[in-house]
Amino acid sequence: MTFWLVVAKAAIVAVCAALAVLAGGRVVTAVFRLAERSRATELGDDESAAQPIAPLTKAAGTLRGGQWIGMLERLAIFATLLAGFPEGLAVAMILKGFARYPELKASSTGAAERFIIGTFVSVLFACASAGLALWLIQLF
Repeated sequence: MTFWLVVAKAAIVAVCAALAVLAGGRVVTAVFRLAERSRATELGDDESAAQPIAPLTKAAGTLRGGQWIGMLERLAIFATLLAGFPEGLAVAMILKGFARYPELKASSTGAAERFIIGTFVSVLFACASAGLALWLIQLF
């Protein structure tokens, strides 16, 4: 393999990793907004007007550090999939679940819903980014 081919593949990995880590948070936030909007339309105008702060938004205060945890989660998933160690995905999910369990159990707000939606979207986006990187690398 030539030097420039290695550099090109490394650049693909770096760009896809940055996409997974940085853009993934924006995708998760957009899905939260969609979930809040669909919840508001399900409840009707009367109930959503009585509740000025949406439950998913309010739960962000309960689940502190979610942005950083999400970034690290997506990086770990991206790296384990690219390394050919898909079991790492399960390890990351188990660690996150155990770490968040006390907060989820104690919370009566939408923390569990936020945790599940955010985790699913984050994991799917990291997997898609890793799949894109692997596909682009195979083109060379």
